[in-house]
Amino acid sequence: MITLSVSTGQQVDFADITSRVREEVASSGVQNGIITIYVPHTTCGVTINESADRDVASDIKMQLAKLAPRDAGYSHLEGNADSHIKTSLIGSSEQVFIEDGKLVLGTWQGIFLCDFDGPRTRKVYLKILSD
Repeated sequence: MITLSVSTGQQVDFADITSRVREEVASSGVQNGIITIYVPHTTCGVTINESADRDVASDIKMQLAKLAPRDAGYSHLEGNADSHIKTSLIGSSEQVFIEDGKLVLGTWQGIFLCDFDGPRTRKVYLKILSD
Protein backbone atom coordinates (compact mmCIF):
# COMPACT_ATOMS: atom_id res chain seq x y z
CA MET A 1 0.00 0.00 0.00
CA ILE A 2 1.17 3.51 -0.84
CA THR A 3 0.32 6.49 1.36
CA LEU A 4 0.10 10.01 -0.04
CA SER A 5 -0.06 13.08 2.17
CA VAL A 6 -2.24 15.87 0.77
CA SER A 7 -2.61 19.32 2.32
CA THR A 8 -5.75 21.33 1.69
CA GLY A 9 -6.02 25.09 1.95
CA GLN A 10 -9.71 25.77 2.58
CA GLN A 11 -12.56 24.43 4.67
CA VAL A 12 -14.03 22.84 1.54
CA ASP A 13 -11.32 22.04 -0.95
CA PHE A 14 -10.95 19.79 -3.99
CA ALA A 15 -7.26 18.88 -4.43
CA ASP A 16 -6.35 17.41 -7.82
CA ILE A 17 -4.16 14.38 -7.05
CA THR A 18 -4.15 12.90 -10.57
CA SER A 19 -0.48 13.56 -11.30
CA ARG A 20 0.61 12.04 -8.00
CA VAL A 21 -1.47 8.93 -8.62
CA ARG A 22 -0.03 8.68 -12.15
CA GLU A 23 3.51 8.89 -10.74
CA GLU A 24 2.81 6.04 -8.32
CA VAL A 25 1.37 3.88 -11.09
CA ALA A 26 4.44 4.54 -13.25
CA SER A 27 6.79 3.77 -10.33
CA SER A 28 4.98 0.51 -9.60
CA GLY A 29 5.88 -1.03 -12.94
CA VAL A 30 2.38 -2.50 -13.25
CA GLN A 31 1.37 -2.55 -16.89
CA ASN A 32 -2.19 -3.85 -16.59
CA GLY A 33 -4.35 -3.92 -13.50
CA ILE A 34 -6.36 -1.70 -11.23
CA ILE A 35 -5.68 0.97 -8.65
CA THR A 36 -7.90 1.69 -5.67
CA ILE A 37 -7.73 5.21 -4.23
CA TYR A 38 -9.05 5.27 -0.66
CA VAL A 39 -9.40 8.13 1.83
CA PRO A 40 -9.53 7.00 5.51
CA HIS A 41 -11.33 10.05 6.86
CA THR A 42 -14.98 10.59 7.80
CA THR A 43 -15.01 14.20 6.58
CA CYS A 44 -13.03 13.75 3.38
CA GLY A 45 -13.71 11.80 0.20
CA VAL A 46 -12.42 11.13 -3.29
CA THR A 47 -14.08 11.58 -6.67
CA ILE A 48 -13.32 11.50 -10.38
CA ASN A 49 -14.59 14.41 -12.43
CA GLU A 50 -13.54 17.08 -14.90
CA SER A 51 -10.16 18.60 -14.12
CA ALA A 52 -9.75 20.95 -17.09
CA ASP A 53 -12.21 23.54 -15.79
CA ARG A 54 -11.99 24.37 -12.06
CA ASP A 55 -15.52 25.78 -12.24
CA VAL A 56 -16.79 22.19 -12.24
CA ALA A 57 -15.34 21.63 -8.75
CA SER A 58 -16.78 24.98 -7.65
CA ASP A 59 -20.21 23.99 -8.96
CA ILE A 60 -20.05 20.65 -7.14
CA LYS A 61 -19.06 22.39 -3.89
CA MET A 62 -21.94 24.86 -4.32
CA GLN A 63 -24.50 22.09 -4.82
CA LEU A 64 -23.17 20.06 -1.88
CA ALA A 65 -23.48 23.17 0.31
CA LYS A 66 -27.14 23.39 -0.71
CA LEU A 67 -27.73 19.69 0.02
CA ALA A 68 -25.94 19.80 3.39
CA PRO A 69 -25.64 23.38 4.69
CA ARG A 70 -23.01 24.06 7.36
CA ASP A 71 -25.42 25.25 10.07
CA ALA A 72 -28.64 23.30 9.70
CA GLY A 73 -29.29 22.34 13.32
CA TYR A 74 -27.64 18.93 13.20
CA SER A 75 -27.43 16.73 16.32
CA HIS A 76 -23.70 15.97 15.90
CA LEU A 77 -21.93 18.12 18.49
CA GLU A 78 -18.59 18.72 16.75
CA GLY A 79 -20.04 21.25 14.32
CA ASN A 80 -19.02 19.35 11.20
CA ALA A 81 -22.07 17.17 10.51
CA ASP A 82 -22.33 18.69 7.04
CA SER A 83 -18.82 17.40 6.31
CA HIS A 84 -19.83 13.85 7.23
CA ILE A 85 -22.91 14.06 5.01
CA LYS A 86 -20.93 15.42 2.05
CA THR A 87 -18.37 12.64 2.47
CA SER A 88 -21.15 10.04 2.38
CA LEU A 89 -22.51 11.61 -0.81
CA ILE A 90 -19.10 11.72 -2.53
CA GLY A 91 -17.70 8.43 -1.21
CA SER A 92 -14.39 7.31 0.23
CA SER A 93 -12.87 5.39 -2.67
CA GLU A 94 -12.49 5.14 -6.42
CA GLN A 95 -11.03 2.50 -8.70
CA VAL A 96 -9.30 3.12 -12.01
CA PHE A 97 -8.07 0.63 -14.59
CA ILE A 98 -4.40 0.56 -15.56
CA GLU A 99 -3.57 -0.33 -19.16
CA ASP A 100 -0.10 -0.21 -20.69
CA GLY A 101 1.24 1.33 -17.47
CA LYS A 102 -1.18 4.26 -17.53
CA LEU A 103 -4.38 5.26 -15.78
CA VAL A 104 -7.47 4.77 -17.94
CA LEU A 105 -9.16 8.14 -17.49
CA GLY A 106 -11.23 10.15 -19.91
CA THR A 107 -9.65 13.14 -21.63
CA TRP A 108 -10.97 15.65 -19.09
CA GLN A 109 -11.09 13.43 -16.00
CA GLY A 110 -9.02 13.97 -12.88
CA ILE A 111 -8.91 12.43 -9.42
CA PHE A 112 -9.78 14.76 -6.55
CA LEU A 113 -9.37 14.52 -2.82
CA CYS A 114 -12.45 16.30 -1.46
CA ASP A 115 -11.88 17.85 1.97
CA PHE A 116 -15.04 19.07 3.69
CA ASP A 117 -13.52 19.91 7.08
CA GLY A 118 -10.22 21.59 6.29
CA PRO A 119 -7.77 22.96 5.94
CA ARG A 120 -5.87 19.86 6.98
CA THR A 121 -3.27 17.39 5.91
CA ARG A 122 -5.02 14.23 4.75
CA LYS A 123 -3.92 10.71 3.90
CA VAL A 124 -4.76 8.98 0.66
CA TYR A 125 -4.07 5.25 0.38
CA LEU A 126 -3.33 3.64 -2.98
CA LYS A 127 -3.41 -0.08 -3.70
CA ILE A 128 -2.18 -1.19 -7.10
CA LEU A 129 -3.03 -4.70 -8.26
CA SER A 130 -1.64 -6.34 -11.38
CA ASP A 131 -3.75 -8.52 -13.67
